[in-house]
Order: sequence, then C-alpha cells, then structure tokens
Amino acid sequence: MKHKVLLVDDHKLFRKGLRMLVDGLECFEVSGEASNGHEFLDLLEQGRPDIVMLDIAMPEMDGIEAARLALLQYPDLRIITISMYGEQSYYFKMVETGVKGFLLKNSDFAEVKLALETVVEGGTYFSRELLMNLVTSLKNAPAKSAPDSPLSEREKEILVLICKGMSTQKIATALVLSKRTVDSHRANILAKTNCHNTASLVAYAIKEKLVEL
Repeated sequence: MKHKVLLVDDHKLFRKGLRMLVDGLECFEVSGEASNGHEFLDLLEQGRPDIVMLDIAMPEMDGIEAARLALLQYPDLRIITISMYGEQSYYFKMVETGVKGFLLKNSDFAEVKLALETVVEGGTYFSRELLMNLVTSLKNAPAKSAPDSPLSEREKEILVLICKGMSTQKIATALVLSKRTVDSHRANILAKTNCHNTASLVAYAIKEKLVEL
C-alpha cells in the first residue's frame, strides 16, 4: 500500500510537477491538492494523509497559520514545509509550529524522495541549505555566556541521532536500547533544553556545536 501525500501550494504548475515526482515514487502517491490553507484544512476533514507537503507563502491563509491549526487538531500529522530560499523568518516560525521537515523549492528529486521516506518512518528531515542558513543566523546572534551543557553523554548521543532524522525505533536499535528508554531520554532532553519540538532541538544542537554541518 502506498503512503498518501497531500500537496498544498498556490502555484498550480509547481503542484503539477511535484505530483509527477511523488506519483513516480514506488511507495508514495498524491491523494489530493489544495491551493491555500482553507482548502487544506477542509481536505483534512475528509481524510488524513500520511504526509502533507505545505508551502509557506500562500494567499488567504498561509502555511504558518494552516500548519498551526492543523497540528492543533491533528498533533500527529506529518508536515513537510516547502520554502523559497529567502523565507528564513518564516522558517523559524515553522520550527515552533512543529513541522517534521523542511525542503527548498529547488530541491532535487533525490532529496524530495529522502525527505518523504525519512518523515513517513517517523524521523525528521531538514534541507542542508536551510540548516546552513540557521547556522549563519546563530553565528551572527549576540554572544551569550552559557553554562555547561545540562545533557548527559547519553542524551547528547541521542540528540545527535535525532538531528540526523532518525526515528525513535531506529535510535533504539542503533544504541541497543528499548523504545521506551529512548522516549524517556528524549523527554528529558526537551525539558533540559527548554525546546518544544525536534526542529528546536536541531537549532539547540547546532548552537551548542553538538553537531557539525
């Protein structure tokens, strides 16, 4: 059975190209299309897809508000944001919203495929270019004197694997731990770092130089 993907973008030509790409993948198929946030939310009421590919800049209701409302109603919904290169301010807002992935509109076929496969398995995917933008922003931010990391060595190890997009089950397998133990570590990491979601953890890990790009 193929995983269903909902496309949300106001540019019909872009949606058509993305549909051809997704429908060409062995394990995915497009289940519907929407041109703005209102249409997207209406489609969710008719049935939830496995993944949503959501543009940020749209008329009537943009992707930020649409994602916020959708995740309030369906917290487990997997959303991959599609963005133009210069929309960094929007990117940070989507980080806080809790989306599962970020892709640039100029991403190649292989990256789109990898993002879909990673997110549908429970992981997160972040475009390398977007992460480099984030790194630049963090480097340019005013320096703050920070205390020693509150994380244990095991928690740092798990955080690095989270940043690589690995799902809880894959992390458990890689570290020979139970899924429950990994979930417990993840909860502790979130609490200790004051992060609210995986995207925030990635930003934290970059800032604390726990991961390298």
